[in-house]
Amino acid sequence: MKNFRDLKVWEKSHHLALAAYEATTDFPRHEMFGLVSQIRRCASSIPANIAEGCGRRGNGEFHRFLQIAMGSASELEYHLLLSRDLKFLDAAAYQSLNDSVEEVKRMLASLARKVDAERSQSRG
Repeated sequence: MKNFRDLKVWEKSHHLALAAYEATTDFPRHEMFGLVSQIRRCASSIPANIAEGCGRRGNGEFHRFLQIAMGSASELEYHLLLSRDLKFLDAAAYQSLNDSVEEVKRMLASLARKVDAERSQSRG
């Protein structure tokens, strides 16, 4: 069992979730149960899945939860693009959030490769 708080990718994704919550506070009220809810759900899902994977037994399960976190990051990436195109996010806010999502995705991919390599070594 790993401590998720020790992972840089968890820390970055936690800050991304906080930023996503902040960015959606000024969205139109009619989007509260639509796009706002979707953005907040997938943004918070990234660090939550990293944390849950750390609490599971073995690298196989940890790797699976990293993949789920990656899916949530990709979903967030799309919702942010949609928000920009609907003019709910200005260009600067979108770019900052999107840059953060891309960084988290790179970090998740790197960690998943490392975990997968460790898993392969332990089998062989």
